Amino acid sequence: MKERNYTPIVAVLTVVIVALVAILFFLPAYHGEVGFDVKILPLLNAIFNSFTFLALVVALIAILRKNVRMHRTFIGLAFGTTTLFLVSYVTYHYLTESTPYGGEGILKTIYLFILLTHIVLAIVVVPLALLSLARGISGQVEKHRKIARWTMPIWLYVSLTGVIVYLMISPYY
Repeated sequence: MKERNYTPIVAVLTVVIVALVAILFFLPAYHGEVGFDVKILPLLNAIFNSFTFLALVVALIAILRKNVRMHRTFIGLAFGTTTLFLVSYVTYHYLTESTPYGGEGILKTIYLFILLTHIVLAIVVVPLALLSLARGISGQVEKHRKIARWTMPIWLYVSLTGVIVYLMISPYY
């Protein structure tokens, strides 16, 4: 049986997701009536990132214990909460301008380091997570394992640092 090549789908999804997020930084903020306080969205983003992190930890523990069914369930949950995060994140950054960090000194340096590594690795994890998912779903276990060894720690880092970035910048919203 011929293995399905998911690379084109992963490439298109990666370009669309990364381009959409990048475009938001160059668009002016929306100034129309929204009907709710958009400042709730960064908190939701942090909550979604927290759930993603916890789901990934459970998925990792499950697969280390050879519980494939539980692993799949929690990876699905991680993708679900990541998708909710992405929708909330895009909505927030479409509706408002980015909030500058107001701290100074070493805290600002730490914040900027965490933010920069978070952004770079968030871009990297998009195709890795999509390829890992495609290979896992399609039963390409060895290929899945090879890429998941990179995907899991990066995705854990991105979801955790998303929460840390929120906690550090939340006083300035």
